[in-house]
Amino acid sequence: MLPDGPALVTPAPGRAALLTPDGELFTPHPRELPALLRELGAPILVHAPATAKRLNLPGLPGAYDLLELFAFCLPATPAPPTPRGLALALDMEPPADAEAAAALLPQMAAELLRRLARARSAPLNKDAGALAARMRDAADWPWAEAVLAAIGQPAARGSADALKVWRVLPDWEEEAPAPPPSSHTVTPAEARTRLAEILGDGAEQRPSQADFSSAASMAFTPRDNPGEPRLVLAEAGTGTGKTLGYVAPASLWAERNGAPVWIATYTRNLQRQLDQELARLYPDPEERRKRVVIRKGRENYLCLLNYDEAVTGAMAGRITALSLVSRWALATRDGDILGGDFPGWLAELFPAGAISLLADRRGECIHSACPHWKRCYVEHSIRRAAGAHLVVANHALVMVQAALGGGEDGPALRYVFDEGHHLFDAADGAFSAELSGAEMAELRRWLMGNEGGRGRARGLRRRLEELLVDHPALLPPLELTEHAARALPSPGWWDRWAALPEADAERAEDREELPEDPRGPTLPRIPSRAVFRDSSPAEEFLRAVRGQVMARTAEGDPLYDAECDLHPLHEGLPEAAASLETALESLRDPLKYLGKLLAALLEDPEQELETGVRIRLETACRSIERRAVMPLTAWLSMLRRLREDPTEPGQRPTYVDWLALTRREGRDIDAGLHRHWLDPTVPFATQVAAPAHGVLIASATLRDTARRDPEAAWREAEARTGVQHLAAPAIRAAVPSPFDYAANTRAFVVEDMSRDSPGQVAAAMQQLFVAAGGGALGLFTAIRRLRDVHARIAPALAEAGLPLYAQHVDAMDSATLVDIFRAEEDSCLLGTDALRDGVDVPGRALRLLVFDRVPWPRPSILHRERRIHLSGGRPGGYDDAIARHRLRQAFGRLIRRADDRGVFVLLDPRTPSRLLAGLPEGVVPQRLGLAEAVRQTTAFLAER
Repeated sequence: MLPDGPALVTPAPGRAALLTPDGELFTPHPRELPALLRELGAPILVHAPATAKRLNLPGLPGAYDLLELFAFCLPATPAPPTPRGLALALDMEPPADAEAAAALLPQMAAELLRRLARARSAPLNKDAGALAARMRDAADWPWAEAVLAAIGQPAARGSADALKVWRVLPDWEEEAPAPPPSSHTVTPAEARTRLAEILGDGAEQRPSQADFSSAASMAFTPRDNPGEPRLVLAEAGTGTGKTLGYVAPASLWAERNGAPVWIATYTRNLQRQLDQELARLYPDPEERRKRVVIRKGRENYLCLLNYDEAVTGAMAGRITALSLVSRWALATRDGDILGGDFPGWLAELFPAGAISLLADRRGECIHSACPHWKRCYVEHSIRRAAGAHLVVANHALVMVQAALGGGEDGPALRYVFDEGHHLFDAADGAFSAELSGAEMAELRRWLMGNEGGRGRARGLRRRLEELLVDHPALLPPLELTEHAARALPSPGWWDRWAALPEADAERAEDREELPEDPRGPTLPRIPSRAVFRDSSPAEEFLRAVRGQVMARTAEGDPLYDAECDLHPLHEGLPEAAASLETALESLRDPLKYLGKLLAALLEDPEQELETGVRIRLETACRSIERRAVMPLTAWLSMLRRLREDPTEPGQRPTYVDWLALTRREGRDIDAGLHRHWLDPTVPFATQVAAPAHGVLIASATLRDTARRDPEAAWREAEARTGVQHLAAPAIRAAVPSPFDYAANTRAFVVEDMSRDSPGQVAAAMQQLFVAAGGGALGLFTAIRRLRDVHARIAPALAEAGLPLYAQHVDAMDSATLVDIFRAEEDSCLLGTDALRDGVDVPGRALRLLVFDRVPWPRPSILHRERRIHLSGGRPGGYDDAIARHRLRQAFGRLIRRADDRGVFVLLDPRTPSRLLAGLPEGVVPQRLGLAEAVRQTTAFLAER
């Protein structure tokens, strides 16, 4: 039943261990491997693309990838994609070295097949034989024969019907409108009692956790006045048990009052971690699925229509990927294909887009016009969320829905914002606007469809086609919209936009063909200026923006993005902006009119509309407003700013506008006009927090502990979270960490090296990683330096038996790399500074954290304006606070449990002492040479 081939593992880049079925171990050079595999047969391995990349091979065709077998046999089951990770997932003894790992691969294959055989009669496996046979016939899937033997169907015939999972997925059903929620209070004592119930008898007693829960309960009392939510700003040091501390009053409030509490955290990884912790509250999986709902944006979920169209007529090269997705689709809890129970590594096994394009694309959903609407994972989650107790979302979704006037879920009464120190950044992304080539081209795609290209983007006409038959009055504004949309960048714009303006006769001829403009008192007419005869106004604008940025910026590194101030305007930009403004007005006006006609149909008592038609009308109205009219309105406001006088120096602006050039691999790929709020917590406070009845903002690092004045530290925390913009003051609470940082950590600043020398930084990291015996995380502030260091230290770490993984180097996404790092206790991981937010690795797997240099904020135009106007007259202090916060956040990754030990190292001799004052109380950083830092790291970690 098992393949008769060798087992292949790659303990490090450029190194291979090959075990033959006869038990002979080879450690061939990668150049020798193809010949060996031709002799011995296709290998059993884990993660074929990553293995090939580590060996610098173009591929490993025909390989028996254990990850594919795992995804077929145990769909929707998490497992780090390494031999050790799979062994742990299968409750097998993890391998100690490369030879043991190679020997274990066939045993794990056998265990997976045994589990599949035992579950052959389960509903999940009803069509497993037909599916495996289909994979064998269409894609020559290596594991097909073994799978068919395991389920007792060696002669099964392949069937495309096995891929049609929508046939067996449940429909959602509408429920009666929920009654209004009650207003029962949760007292501090009740919160403590609920916390004790969650923890259970015999749990570790943590008084600080109960104190935090008591404070959090104040956000679950009735408000006194509209616009004045019960607001709690709570700092809970690492190890407090913050999550269950706020879950206790939140769950109790939801049960008593009949409405969900929305818990928002910063990233998808943190959503997953929070969901796992909620198993303490709801141990039964079925009850947890009913009481807890994970909500994300539509683009995170498997779109059944995308999947249906991918399956129909799929080429052989896509059958394996689609088949494994079909297995997961039958077992998934909520259909989240970019997180949740979908293995992140599964998408990495296949060509780019093979799986990611199955998710919904922004604005593409056709809602009730979709034949799979009643089975849609997103619609299921929206309806489940309305009746849940706890909805786990991310900051971005909550804020985007608020910006859209409530979104698909509607506003919540009670919010918990975990990782509250990220609210400023989350709001900055949600309440911003970008007039760029990519954004305008995306709008054109949404309006016009693919315009002859591949894909299923339908365009506005196809979304409305069923309505156009019975309501021909919709056609004239739709035609005007389609004509005006030609002013936006057309397909292939990225190959043209940086070129000199040239007339395109064919495009000019197209633009002269105006649709008939029916006369009417309210239907806007496209002005003559909008007959674009020479080139696209959008593309002309992009060229003008690029010209100004290149003229105003220094001759810098072409690999990095560039930006410049909006004023003074470069020659040619005012005219290009005016032309684009006219074009966008000509697009917005018929869209608004079309929206009015659709709304009028809904309100017309003479129209006898079926339920499906009414839903389509409502969906079309909402989509046109949110997907087209709102961004167009924002873009027009930004373009009008170009006609206004520049802000006087020193005057505080409401918005910050600038021009930017985006580059990739040394090539200019986009340009645009950007607008951000100077203080993005203003819209967060007014649009999200103020309408709510209760808001809890919690974090381990709300305050800058280096500030000697506690009141000033709280005021700064209130400024960063938007609390200062609300009418009622916040209740402040702070609970210290129970961890003994002085005893369990060490902090070093290495002084006898140059941070600007890649060789010295690489040598320092290598020595420290070896001294720690692995379990090391290296953080960088630039991707280029990360790659350089990786190339220098990978061979030496491999010789030391320490696996090295790296973001932007390995063929894996960040979540997969962190899963591997967590599972492989002696591995090392390199990542950018931003990776620190997704790393929650308790125990020995993380015992050393090394920063290549101080993580100062990027010196951008936006940051320049904020340090001037939001710093309270202390621009240098503003920079310091951001860097201190990042260092403190990173330091907090080291100690996740009371018995953890860790070393924190900065390879930057220029580190100011004032930045180190933000480290936890009791930590005394030492400045010393590299050799001494290595010796002390070895000695300290050996004390355990």
